[in-house]
Amino acid sequence: MTEEMLRSWLDTYGRAWETRDPEAVVALFTEDGAYQETPFDEPMRGRPAIAAYWSRATGPHTDVHFDYELLALDRNQGIAHWRCSVVRVPAKVSLKLDGIFVLQFDSEGRCKSLREWWHRQENQG
Repeated sequence: MTEEMLRSWLDTYGRAWETRDPEAVVALFTEDGAYQETPFDEPMRGRPAIAAYWSRATGPHTDVHFDYELLALDRNQGIAHWRCSVVRVPAKVSLKLDGIFVLQFDSEGRCKSLREWWHRQENQG
């Protein structure tokens, strides 16, 4: 994993969120990839489970803006600080999300494991 590869992965992840495209997200993962939304939840395993989660989680969002900064990269693992703002419909609630990704990759640059920690700020619209 190079810095360029990690940035490309994160850019694709962000575009998938902005366009609410679960298929684009699952293409970033290995077939048996794991996605752990919080440290206290069991990871979702495999592309079908990740796609189902993404469809539920991002479906009610509009005006999505995602950005990130790389914090660390070591061989097959990357750490990024990410931020996202969305409007949740139909309630028109504005959310700001701030989180950390810990990512592990295979030799082809697909994610084997995504663990995240995040917080949100909610404002009624």
